[in-house]
Amino acid sequence: MSDTSTASGPPVVVGVDGSEHSLRALEWALSAAEHLGSPLVVAHVRSDALQLGAARIASLGGSPEIPDAVVTAVRNGVEERGHGVPVRYESLDGSVTDALPTAARGARLLVTGSRGHGGFASLLLGSTSRTLASTAPCPLVVVPHEARAAVLEGGAEAGRVLLGLQTEETPDEVIAFAFEAAHHRGVPLEVVTAFRVPPQPSALMVSPAPALQVPPPLPLADETEGLVRGAAREQEERLVPFAARWPGVDLRPAVVPGDAAGRLVEGSRDAGLLVVGRHHRHRFGSLLIGSVAHAVLHHAHCPVSVVPPALPA
Repeated sequence: MSDTSTASGPPVVVGVDGSEHSLRALEWALSAAEHLGSPLVVAHVRSDALQLGAARIASLGGSPEIPDAVVTAVRNGVEERGHGVPVRYESLDGSVTDALPTAARGARLLVTGSRGHGGFASLLLGSTSRTLASTAPCPLVVVPHEARAAVLEGGAEAGRVLLGLQTEETPDEVIAFAFEAAHHRGVPLEVVTAFRVPPQPSALMVSPAPALQVPPPLPLADETEGLVRGAAREQEERLVPFAARWPGVDLRPAVVPGDAAGRLVEGSRDAGLLVVGRHHRHRFGSLLIGSVAHAVLHHAHCPVSVVPPALPA
């Protein structure tokens, strides 16, 4: 299919290797690019054997034009499906975890499957996707494999965007990304802020003997309600400027006691996209994914976007 669209601006980049997982990511990336009106870059990092063969041919003075069978097959599939945005195909050299971040510099999104070729079937998340979650220069979207993905029955609610918000830690870039995603998809945005209920002082006391141990008392209802009100107030303060910027987004705030990762994984069963931030900075300066992002990448039932904060000026 010849493409006559005028999509421009930063592209959506998707990494493929011919595996079923990467083809699911390709389909998601193509649909996202069409929703955003962005061009799509399909990137394949050639195998070590192909890279070595090309280097040997070049060393003999020849032109290392070795066909990339993966790119050829993917191109044929995309053209058969049809597309409404420009699509460019790139064969890359180097390691996957180095080549894809380089290709995604300045991109709108980098999309990958949860696993690629060569991974153990029992693994929920491949090492490549795990590494990219910490190193991608733009928002990374990891599309779960079919066995874990929820089957959505359609409708705006089924495809809603789900944002995990830590009111004191989540950068503005993460919140803005979630609002923009909900805006472009035309779906509601559910913002979940979870907090842990502190234990009662008596729960911190050591019992003198096992026979005297008793279950710790639950927090009083009015204490929990006070914590909920405080968290809701902080959440609202963070969301007000973004709601004003995207007034058409159907915002659904939620403040709940409990584990944030567990709440988000459960909510992902009927969501279209789960958005979390990449929070923790290593002592050497690189940004590492936090525990919540790590958990949802392994267990969420919908695509997960890990959004990095803006680079320091």
